[in-house]
Amino acid sequence: MGFVVLEDSEDGAALAGRVLGGTGSRVLAYESGRPWLVGDWSEDEMTFVEAGPRRIALIGYSRLDPALARRLLARASSPHDLDRLVRTLPGGFHFLAVVDGRVRAQGSLSTVRQISYARIGAQVVACDSPRPLAELAGASLDQDALALRMLTPAAPWPLRNRPVWSGVEQLPFGSWLELGPGRSSRPIRWWDPPAADQPLAEAARSVREALSESVAVRVRATGTISADLSGGMDSTSLCFLAAAAGGDLLTHHWQPLDGGNDDSLWAERAARHLPDARHLSTSRGAPWFAAATGPEESALGRAEAPPTWFRNHTRMASLARRVTAEGSTAHLIGVGGDELFSTLPAQLRTLFHHHPLTSLPLLHRIRVGNRWRLPPMVRGLTDRSTFAQWLASAADAIDGLPSRSSEIPLGWNAGIHLPPWATGEAVGTVRRLLREAASADPRPLDPARDRHQLLEAVVLTGCAVRELNSTPSGSGVSWEAPFLDDRVLETSLSLRIEDRVLRGRYKPLLATAMSGVVPSGILERRSKGEFSAEVYDGLRQNRSALLALCEDSRLDGRGLVDSAALRARLLAPGPLARQLGVFEPTLAVEAWLRALDTHHDRHPLSAGEPQ
Repeated sequence: MGFVVLEDSEDGAALAGRVLGGTGSRVLAYESGRPWLVGDWSEDEMTFVEAGPRRIALIGYSRLDPALARRLLARASSPHDLDRLVRTLPGGFHFLAVVDGRVRAQGSLSTVRQISYARIGAQVVACDSPRPLAELAGASLDQDALALRMLTPAAPWPLRNRPVWSGVEQLPFGSWLELGPGRSSRPIRWWDPPAADQPLAEAARSVREALSESVAVRVRATGTISADLSGGMDSTSLCFLAAAAGGDLLTHHWQPLDGGNDDSLWAERAARHLPDARHLSTSRGAPWFAAATGPEESALGRAEAPPTWFRNHTRMASLARRVTAEGSTAHLIGVGGDELFSTLPAQLRTLFHHHPLTSLPLLHRIRVGNRWRLPPMVRGLTDRSTFAQWLASAADAIDGLPSRSSEIPLGWNAGIHLPPWATGEAVGTVRRLLREAASADPRPLDPARDRHQLLEAVVLTGCAVRELNSTPSGSGVSWEAPFLDDRVLETSLSLRIEDRVLRGRYKPLLATAMSGVVPSGILERRSKGEFSAEVYDGLRQNRSALLALCEDSRLDGRGLVDSAALRARLLAPGPLARQLGVFEPTLAVEAWLRALDTHHDRHPLSAGEPQ
């Protein structure tokens, strides 16, 4: 699926011809007859409503009452008046509307569905991906954005929102894009996080309703639906909700390498409670960090950006083909559950500020259990630095050593670092960008640090899912993450802090929400799978291919990486699993740049394609 949004003008009509030659063949028109949306969406993902010259197009998995939408559309005095309608819609979708010549275009809060836009000639064009816009505009790669992509674990907000293509922008968090001929196109903020004031029972009811409907709209649209069944609470919950929605459910489980990882035990227990589902299991798939070759390399070269989940992108491609062969067109993944429902260290700071006396015993137990030192914890609990001040301090520390596991992350972010093979040019570029961002005094995603961290993690994961869906698998299956839907995010944020941090309970909000849906014995799991064995195995099995990325390195050629230093570290990665995450961002960018070159070699550039 993909689409482009054009202005109601002669320039827009002229550009439509170029779009029709590449993006797709479906067209929705303005009342003037000129093209509004051009793309290749499927029938089951499009809901279209008209009220005279006004229009609404809902692309994705949701549920829209056409009669209600038509009434609200007819009464609207501007695109702003559609906020109330958008807030009622379940699922994951793009929402597009035309009200008196003004276009509203928006994706999801998590950015699983995002809107990119760029000026092409005399008009601003919007799209669900930056790549088609870059091709239409003949845009080059953004060297600064490539340097940011090397940060571990990722570039912080708002820099992570920067596309890797020059001249292309993406919507800021919680915003929609206004377009219209003769108007200045601009993002408009429409959403703010809800108050965290709901007790556990009430918030859990809301989460259950929102998550159930998010899964149900996908089941109703697809019939046969596949889903991960890892054995963890997140994916297991989605499987039981899909079964309850009446779907023809197909589950898949990756068997872990480490015998101490009990994911398979819990997945088997859950499967026994899903007798009507079909269950697939893979004992030895492609190792992590496997090189993309042949069709997979070609697909990587057509992705919108370097994949955040580079380590297992070949596994995901093979899984897509397997579930497609079984009749699935949508695959549920449990990502987002950890981000929404796990306890973050920064939540201890919020708990302390809301309940300074009654929280002390819990804080003491958690500190001792994690072997956190007392002085840094006290400093973190009482620190008052702003988000802009944190960005400035992060700029100073990006080439230092990562924080130790014994240090508690109570700030705006757990810490970002460039790898030791980053060149001085790369360090200088990222430091400059962080300082520029700090000087603009950006608004955090939420005034509370813990909720800012939660939302930043949601956006990062949403970006990873979007990148995965932008990589053509040849199967037609879409990766669906119901935990990242707007309504699920909103309801989970409503939980008050004293019920979010409960001693002795794992993911209390999700466990309470799924009570009666998922068998109680499954919800009582206290362990969590750990996958350092897959990381070491992947680096070992693919060492030759990864070392080959150091030969004629594209990043080295751009002055961002010392390939000899990267090669040395790949030969001696170190004994601690937590030190290995530093490889993935660099390897992702390098592999993507090579795949991009291969794609251009096989498909010579035509006018308007990016250089």
